[in-house]
Amino acid sequence: MTNNSILLLFGNLGTTELLIIVFVVLLLFGGKKIPELMKGLGKGVRSFKQGMNDIEDEINRPADSGSAPGQSDNGKN
Repeated sequence: MTNNSILLLFGNLGTTELLIIVFVVLLLFGGKKIPELMKGLGKGVRSFKQGMNDIEDEINRPADSGSAPGQSDNGKN
């Protein structure tokens, strides 16, 4: 991310506001729960990226295979 996109993401939040947000999150979830939340968030982002790559690969796949996905070429369905 570039600096401009980071600024647009956080708007006009300053250091003090970000520290308050981090403190509130720490109070709400506790120190032990935050790593679990971040791990789940990371898995979700990874899964999303994998799905996007799969869709992009499917779109860019050459159309010379002649059969739709999930169908075999031997005619036995």
